Amino acid sequence: MLKKFTSLFPLWAILLSAVAFVYPEYFIPYKGFIVPLLSLIMLGMGVTLSVDSFLAVLKRPYVILLGTLMQYTLMPLAAWMVCLALKLPSDLAAGVILLGCCPGGTASNVICYLAKGDVALSIVLTSVSTMIAFIATPFLTWLFIGQTVDVDVMGMLVSVVNIVIVPVVLGLSINYFFEKRISAIRDVFPAISALAIVVIIAIIIGTNSENLERSGFLVLVAVILHNGLGLAGGYGVAKAFKLSETEARTLAIEVGMQNSGLSVALAIKHFTAAAALPGAIFSIWHNLSGAFLAGHWSKTSVPDPDKSEMPRISGHIH
Repeated sequence: MLKKFTSLFPLWAILLSAVAFVYPEYFIPYKGFIVPLLSLIMLGMGVTLSVDSFLAVLKRPYVILLGTLMQYTLMPLAAWMVCLALKLPSDLAAGVILLGCCPGGTASNVICYLAKGDVALSIVLTSVSTMIAFIATPFLTWLFIGQTVDVDVMGMLVSVVNIVIVPVVLGLSINYFFEKRISAIRDVFPAISALAIVVIIAIIIGTNSENLERSGFLVLVAVILHNGLGLAGGYGVAKAFKLSETEARTLAIEVGMQNSGLSVALAIKHFTAAAALPGAIFSIWHNLSGAFLAGHWSKTSVPDPDKSEMPRISGHIH
């Protein structure tokens, strides 16, 4: 029952967002709950991981390095190009670029599983990009929009530590010390995270109902382009480095699916409500596009990886 609810959370997000758009007055008062709910999602992610997940990075350093570099180069650059191409207003541009500078989203792990990707690799990539977000996200945001928008780098750094690092470490600690006790209820955490994401999206849609009505189509086009460039770029670059089909699918999903909840929280805290709109719409769209992609890939066979290609990967990276 819980797994079914979790797998359908894009549908719940659309339904509750529609309610929030029509009746924003019921959601606006709960704007202050966004950051705590996001922290709850990060805590749930930490509980479902283990220290071994992070140690696995040492066994696949080149794939991890490539995926992380793409996360923090391809996505910010794609966001910047989309903003230029569409000539987005400064607030919306700040939101799109901030989104591009965020780490991978936790929903990518579920999509990766459905797409016959490498779930272990997906979890490690999400974890690594999340753990270095406290440095990468503020720096890249300042690098791309610091000249036109006043970016509080130190404030954003502190926010990422509080919203991401602390809850994830707490979750890891709970899993480490109480692994046997929580094993029976571990499946509850993804469902709680899914519910929290749905509520966050609805609150943002309600808060931005007027902006959505006025600029929704333009933002939607920006989000679709940004997400599409991430998915295609992640897959294409992985194939160019001769990674296996499974690894290519995993990197495509990891690069293309951002932690939109984090971008929403940071946008509200450091920019404007309008700047949170791209992240809110991305929260819905990337799950829908990811589900569609997973549906397509789940019906296609995955060739056995050619182990002889691995030394060539090392040569490309170095």
